[in-house]
Amino acid sequence: MWKSWKLHTDVRVREGAGGSPCASSQPGSRGPCFLPGLSLQELSRRRQFLREHAAPFSAFLTDSFGRQHSYLRISLTEKCNLRCQYCMPEEGVPLTPKANLLTTEEILTLARLFVKEGVDKIRLTGGEPLIRPDVVDIVAQLQRLEGLRTIGVTTNGVNLARLLPQLQKAGLSAINISLDTLVPAKFEFIVRRKGFHKVMEGIHKAIELGYNPVKVNCVVMRGLNEDELLDFAALTEGLPLDVRFIEYMPFDGNKWNFKKMVSYKEMLDTVRQQWPELEKLPEEESSTAKAFKIPGFQGQISFITSMSQHFCGTCNRLRITADGNLKVCLFGNSEVSLRDHLRAGASEQELLRIIGAAVGRKKRQHAGMFSISQMKNRPMILIGG
Repeated sequence: MWKSWKLHTDVRVREGAGGSPCASSQPGSRGPCFLPGLSLQELSRRRQFLREHAAPFSAFLTDSFGRQHSYLRISLTEKCNLRCQYCMPEEGVPLTPKANLLTTEEILTLARLFVKEGVDKIRLTGGEPLIRPDVVDIVAQLQRLEGLRTIGVTTNGVNLARLLPQLQKAGLSAINISLDTLVPAKFEFIVRRKGFHKVMEGIHKAIELGYNPVKVNCVVMRGLNEDELLDFAALTEGLPLDVRFIEYMPFDGNKWNFKKMVSYKEMLDTVRQQWPELEKLPEEESSTAKAFKIPGFQGQISFITSMSQHFCGTCNRLRITADGNLKVCLFGNSEVSLRDHLRAGASEQELLRIIGAAVGRKKRQHAGMFSISQMKNRPMILIGG
């Protein structure tokens, strides 16, 4: 099925919100789309001015170890149309009452504040972000924030093919699609729902619309899908995919144990046995992935080594949950409610002090896989990944 996909390689010039063409034809590059109505010359002069007069990075988003947090992940909803085994228990989880979830305006208010302080990348997560009715409008509003270079989404892909043309027009520039198996029957077992072919259609649509790379997130679990490592890697031969193999991580309700985890080293050895010529790619700053490429292949593979080789030292990520809590570490259980302070009428400076205090308390690194497995934390679906 995968090899029958037709790839469209024509370059489309996208239009910004003001109707003027974007300078960049690559969805992975925002170009001037986030400043609609300005000519290319005006944009060039503005960027040059900003480079020459750049302010120091926000002290509020810099922790006590000097890590600058320029990447914000915002969960749009706790709801999901799948029930992935590693994300939530089969019976589901108690959901936060709607009145306690962030409103659209509250999401945009917080995003505006973080971008003003130096955040240049926002990723929308969930739950499943694409089941939120106003997700396209949220992307369009974020796209207007000056200084925001990347708007990404992490999705299970079920609704992606239908919504992606609108999302791309609104300004979505990066896509991560969760897919843990290439076998339809196994897909239904892992996610406890149907939808395999819709996810495939979503990946196809992302490639068709020019997203490069299309990132595919695969959580590898022993006894379940570790036998598909080579099949996933082979997809990158003719497709612009970045297949990201993720070590299985412990969260409430996913029944994690060490024996289920397949380590980065084991996964890498498996791929190397098939492709000894596998090349290590340079690591990008603050990247969580160790990237490799098989010579001659169009795409690449990566490994997210959260458990066996943490990347805490270069972490630049902050998370806001759907109910408005700021989490400074995915594996930490410390949270502070920005929602409550917003609704109490906190000023921008008061919010910044609260954010700065939370960031300042961020630890040097997480506690390690065995301590994490015993720690009380939210199920993944209530964090937002």
